[in-house]
Amino acid sequence: MKLTNTLLAFALMMACLIGCKSGTSSTSSSGNDAPKNSNSTTSTTSTVATPDIAGKYNVTGSNPTGTVYKGTLEVIKRGDVYQFRWNAGEQYDGVGVANNNIVAVAFASGANGKGCGVIDYVIEGDGKLVGKWGYWGVNEAGTETATRTSGSGLVGEYDATGTNPDGKEYKASLTVEPAVNLFRFTWSNNTEGLGIKRGENVAVGIGGARCGFVTYEIQSDGTLDGIWGGYGTEKTGTEKATKQ
Repeated sequence: MKLTNTLLAFALMMACLIGCKSGTSSTSSSGNDAPKNSNSTTSTTSTVATPDIAGKYNVTGSNPTGTVYKGTLEVIKRGDVYQFRWNAGEQYDGVGVANNNIVAVAFASGANGKGCGVIDYVIEGDGKLVGKWGYWGVNEAGTETATRTSGSGLVGEYDATGTNPDGKEYKASLTVEPAVNLFRFTWSNNTEGLGIKRGENVAVGIGGARCGFVTYEIQSDGTLDGIWGGYGTEKTGTEKATKQ
């Protein structure tokens, strides 16, 4: 994620290889037609009120290689989503969606994160995935419900129905496969992502090699406890963001 100045060159190199902490800006208002993720007829199952996470944070973390970094993070509320802006001598922007006590973020380095998106699913008792998603450049969120038709646990085949931010509904088939300690999501509408599972929640980053992803668990004191990764490796890093 955000790295110290001494690790910045390494971070930029890793961004190309595994999506090492990059960002997706949700501030721009370009109309990105969300390729895939949403909750169609079933709204996100929210038994826990999600606190407002907007604010400024100090961050410390580790890269998949074990090297450590420090920096700052600003989280800004943008309609249905959040903008995440890291700084450690270089700016990274991300778009995040909050779902219960989890915030899922997609990010890319640089000012333009078009094409990067994230979906966060709550895994229900019957295996159904109830999700909320967002894309860089769009301040409204979509929803998706995926009903498993075969498989066990998270792995399997699903029928997915969803709603785009403009209200237009869609349908797709979804395949979830294991990828070492991550999960690969493939939708029939030519969308692909990698997911991190934490308890009964899975956060999926979408957008290809330039887009990284992170899943934060919101702690009782407001701290964001994160696990992050990117394309090209199944290894993950960690990040803790503490409010200033």
